[in-house]
Amino acid sequence: MCSRASDAGGLRVLLLGDSHLGFDHPRRPRVERRRRGPDFVRGLRLALAPALRGEVDLVVHGGDLFHRPNVPSEVVGLGARALLEVTDAGVPVALVPGNHERSRVLEPLLFRHPGLHVFDRPRTCTLGVAGLTVALGGFPYARRVGERFEALVGATGLLAHAADVRLLCVHQAFEGAVVGAHDWVFRPDRDVVAGQKLPPRVAAVLSGHIHRGQLLRRDLAGRPLPCPVAYPGSTERTSFTERFETKGYALLRFAPGPDGGALTDARFVPLPTRPMHTVDVAPGTDADHLRDRLATLAPDAVVRVRFAGPPPLDAATLRGLAPATMNVDLSPRADVS
Repeated sequence: MCSRASDAGGLRVLLLGDSHLGFDHPRRPRVERRRRGPDFVRGLRLALAPALRGEVDLVVHGGDLFHRPNVPSEVVGLGARALLEVTDAGVPVALVPGNHERSRVLEPLLFRHPGLHVFDRPRTCTLGVAGLTVALGGFPYARRVGERFEALVGATGLLAHAADVRLLCVHQAFEGAVVGAHDWVFRPDRDVVAGQKLPPRVAAVLSGHIHRGQLLRRDLAGRPLPCPVAYPGSTERTSFTERFETKGYALLRFAPGPDGGALTDARFVPLPTRPMHTVDVAPGTDADHLRDRLATLAPDAVVRVRFAGPPPLDAATLRGLAPATMNVDLSPRADVS
């Protein structure tokens, strides 16, 4: 199946990232309620489905597979199994440790497989995929990357590898990336890579860390980047600041070439997500009124009930007002003293 990819027009790559397994997945839950942890597992598996169907030649996970560096072992096992199912199907996988994992692989023995390539240090691996020679360089999340990026790329040795397609796999913020409800733009600084520092002779930088899917081709001055930067976005929403963002993964196609190849097509594929809502309540709001408000929302919604002043009720009472299929939490309003 992979041998037909070059005939069809180049290398097919599935890029995903920021799966954040372990979000709302406590080791010993003290309260019986619906958890969001299974939503994140579902997002990862749905994103990997095209690889299991043989529709891509390579999978790159751009980092933050896990939400924190000490998730339960069962969660680590869920993540490892999901990736190893892809490698067992004959599709190689590259994985970048992200900042939430503190730049390391959790329980590394679970991630040992000849088809799984982990960038736990600056390195390059060369693969024969789809009748092409593909060089994958990468390094784990690095602090002060704005000051160190060119040295880290050099340490991978990527540009010294002859290949039909060269790709750099990282978990970093780059100039021009946009996030948040107010479209905040990253500008070059010690933790953000300036666009003109991107390497030439690379088909693309494939990165996690930014939770909104986007493709960067120019810097903030309007100059073309030495190579494009692709962010797939996260596979689930980790914050209410993301409640209006589409979540998903990216399908990319690369043509071979003497200068490391070129990105010829990029398609962002949305994933299903549960609706998120904010319900603001005034002081003195009674339980019946709040129950009626919650009843107008989708029964599987993720809801933040914001209040000013003293909490209108406790968390257990609030959960009793909502359907069992709803996630609902209390949150003080930061804009009200």
